Amino acid sequence: MKKVLITGCSGYIGSHLCKELENDYDIWGLDIRPSLYPIKEGQFIQHDINHPFGEFPEEFDAVVHLAARVRVNESRQMPINYYITNLNGTTNVLEKIKTKNFIFSSTGVAEYCYDPYGISKKAAEDCVIEYCTERSIKPFTIFRFYNVIGSSGFAPTNPDSLMHNLLQAPERGDFTIFGNDYDTPDGTCLRDYIHVDEICEGIKLAIEEPADKIEQLGHGVGRSVKEMVELFKQVNNVDFQVNYSERRSGDLPKTVLKEKSRYMKELYTLEELLKV
Repeated sequence: MKKVLITGCSGYIGSHLCKELENDYDIWGLDIRPSLYPIKEGQFIQHDINHPFGEFPEEFDAVVHLAARVRVNESRQMPINYYITNLNGTTNVLEKIKTKNFIFSSTGVAEYCYDPYGISKKAAEDCVIEYCTERSIKPFTIFRFYNVIGSSGFAPTNPDSLMHNLLQAPERGDFTIFGNDYDTPDGTCLRDYIHVDEICEGIKLAIEEPADKIEQLGHGVGRSVKEMVELFKQVNNVDFQVNYSERRSGDLPKTVLKEKSRYMKELYTLEELLKV
């Protein structure tokens, strides 16, 4: 059974990935926070990737590097922290943890690089490619995930994300959409949404078949924020007030995948993406 280390195992994607892989792989986890998913005793390492690792004792068949700072708005307020964690933290994992296969979690906005989050993830991508390819050390896969939604037991941890705020809206009584004057069919941003389980399936394939390049995961279909909010209310039989606010700095009118990856496994309909 292959030994797989998941950094950021306590996060939204990391928790789902532990659940997805546990029957087929020997799962180890690393996170600054306690693990949400029960990992075998002695196989969880609580550690900040920004801090020195020393000599890491284990060797893995694959490392899935999910640990990162991921809040776009926060990255504009504290850019240095994002560069340190997303670039230097990635370098620490690359250099200090021995593995035969490196899988890196990036973002669709790395293609545009308009904010410290996207810039730091693009820089980390370049670092992974240089380290793994130029030095001919190990195979790798870089995944650019588009807008992650859905849940199979673990709630989103990014308070800026659509899914996190949709889950809060019925109890709170309202939901805020930032900007309704974009050059889009209904004035709200168009995004490409992907279920967290679909991401886990792509990662699972990369454990067995590395790409040695960047792969983009999304459905290749743009859905407006307003459309997703209304559909969420419909499929979950809930209601709340929808408010509109000023645009958020750096939000692009449209981010939609142009070409689907072979690692993209479509598991859900649009309605199922939003069902809770």
